Amino acid sequence: MNDGDVQSFPLTLDKFLDHAAKWRPNAEVATTRDDGSVARIGYAALRSRSLKISALLRHWGVGQGERVATLAWNTQGHVEAWFAIMGMGAVCHTLNPRLTAEQLAAMLAQSEAKILFISPDLMDLASRIAELSPHLSRILVLDQAEGAPGVPQGRAEVAALEPLLAEAHPPVVWGDFPETAPCGLCFTSGTTGAPKGVTYTHRSSFLHTLRVLQADVMAVTSRDSLLAVVPMFHANAWGLPFATAAVGAKLVLPGRRLDGASLARLIIAEGVTAGVGVPTVWLSLLEHVEAAGLELPSLERIIMGGAPLAPALMERIEKRLGVIVQTSWGMTELSPSGTVASPQELRRSAAVSGRPAVGVDLLLTDEAGQPLPEQRGFEGHLKVRGAAVVRRYFGQDQDAVDADGWFATGDLARLDEEGNLTITGRAKDLIKSGGEWINPAEIEAVVGALPGVALAAVIGKTDPKWGERPILLVELSADAPADDEALLEPLKGRVASWWIPDAVYRLERMPLAATGKIDKLKLRAEYGAR
Repeated sequence: MNDGDVQSFPLTLDKFLDHAAKWRPNAEVATTRDDGSVARIGYAALRSRSLKISALLRHWGVGQGERVATLAWNTQGHVEAWFAIMGMGAVCHTLNPRLTAEQLAAMLAQSEAKILFISPDLMDLASRIAELSPHLSRILVLDQAEGAPGVPQGRAEVAALEPLLAEAHPPVVWGDFPETAPCGLCFTSGTTGAPKGVTYTHRSSFLHTLRVLQADVMAVTSRDSLLAVVPMFHANAWGLPFATAAVGAKLVLPGRRLDGASLARLIIAEGVTAGVGVPTVWLSLLEHVEAAGLELPSLERIIMGGAPLAPALMERIEKRLGVIVQTSWGMTELSPSGTVASPQELRRSAAVSGRPAVGVDLLLTDEAGQPLPEQRGFEGHLKVRGAAVVRRYFGQDQDAVDADGWFATGDLARLDEEGNLTITGRAKDLIKSGGEWINPAEIEAVVGALPGVALAAVIGKTDPKWGERPILLVELSADAPADDEALLEPLKGRVASWWIPDAVYRLERMPLAATGKIDKLKLRAEYGAR
């Protein structure tokens, strides 16, 4: 007796673009060019171009599982290369243009990528990388209609991609590999140590996409025009190009123009309904909108993550722009989404990052790694596991998870009675003063909410008596308090008296890491020993 069976349907990422090309062929991917104009292409045409890139890569001998690197902004060309590399079974190794040539060459040495796709304005950086990467053989320039001179960079040949796509090569069949095959490689930011590579699989990224599409998560639908400000080199732009293709939403890409004026023009012109990125980007947009007296009537939601959000900034954005702000928490190691505040949540808070969706589980432990007996209402060390969570870092033999599959995030966190997550600090950021711990995040939350404070950071300064003492570093706007006591006074009664920073440093610009987070490694190096 035959009890029946279901079809084998490998969960590979090419199926998202195949689906969009067939059922939403004219839904657009719109990209801001360097001159401010907008390039447009439908999903069907984009898929055709991506298949040509796959054929070109196969002609050059790229096989399944081999790494191909990209060094590019959020553009149509980057999306085309992305799907081309992954669709044929190769691994897309995204590189962050905000890192140094030495850092990027070290990552390329690990991935052993021989081909590098770049944005035109990054040629100088690519040249320095090539000089340090003898195995790199080809540099292909994206988003450039005119041919680029094939000047060797190191041992690498340079060519514009566009003329090469006119050459005929045997077609490549996408998805001819297991769903467990690797598809992407992204290195962590290295803000708390040396960068480590995280390899994503087709299955993990496919399941991650289905999760973020849920109505209580990012809720992307075919009616959306989604502005992806979060970089494609940062954990696959949080999976947004997969999500928009899956539902046939319009994908709006800003290129390298991330200033407030450029984003405002793009939102208005493209009818953007939702935007995704780190808080510093939306602060820039807000300041421009306020200064220019603009309205952004199409914009409904902003999804933020990557760095703590000041309550005052969230309130300003929601009130002035008339949008819902969805806070979130995640990591490169989580592909990257961990929790997202639901757009239906009525009691939104800048400190709360929402609940995990199905496929992600959270656990709070003590310092020794033992689960807290009560998971709600107590602070603990945050661990996570799930279908899109790293098991082992790239090139390493030892697992990054414990025997039960839990990955230690390095975050301190609290869960409220409804299961909402609040990140209360980083374990490595804690300051030990006189044998007692100080949590900088609690101080930063108070100061960051003050009028005139754009960014606030607290680090430990070496102290001969106490071991470490906290100091406050702030980036202020024009209407900021004139004296330091006005910045410290609000802490009294909110934190322990001995937590109050010993000194205030006013910075013209807060140093930011490549991901947009405050670079505490740099702050500690410059101010920690003073």
